[in-house]
Amino acid sequence: MSKHIELPNFADEVRKLVGEERALPPVENWHPQRVGEVDIRIAKDGVWHYQDEPMQRESMVRLFASILRRDGEEYYLVTPAEKMKITVDDVPFVVRIMDVEGEGEAQKLHFSTNVGDSFTLSEKHPLRVVLNDRGEPSPYVTVRRNLEALLLRPVYYELAELALASEADADVLGVWSSGKFFALA
Repeated sequence: MSKHIELPNFADEVRKLVGEERALPPVENWHPQRVGEVDIRIAKDGVWHYQDEPMQRESMVRLFASILRRDGEEYYLVTPAEKMKITVDDVPFVVRIMDVEGEGEAQKLHFSTNVGDSFTLSEKHPLRVVLNDRGEPSPYVTVRRNLEALLLRPVYYELAELALASEADADVLGVWSSGKFFALA
């Protein structure tokens, strides 16, 4: 049975679960009986909307991002008591900042998202690039659990400036991070 809930009540419950620390709750272990949907949409540019209006409070967006879970192709905000389906146009997060440490095979590429996640491109946080119908790349990186972020175009251009030819195939360009080569196309 699906139901709509009021956002403020749901937000109060989430605040109690998350607390003041940035620790992520174990949403993958929560399987509530009460399931519904809430009128939240995450646009392709990473902007969160409630009832078609952009959410202005960054703290609220970060709070909801901390309880986001992907089951199959669907996205949910999950608490021990409720699992509320939301709409995600592409992926839930965007990478806004990249920082480069070192160079060559010893290089590490660090990313930061619009909701405060920071991580290093690695086997745990791999990059994948999807080409659209016009052959333009859409680069994605795994942030946490099975949630991804789209690299904003300026970040992808920074990444492309670091591209090297693969040792295995000179036609494949990519970048090194955390001892692993990631193809850019």
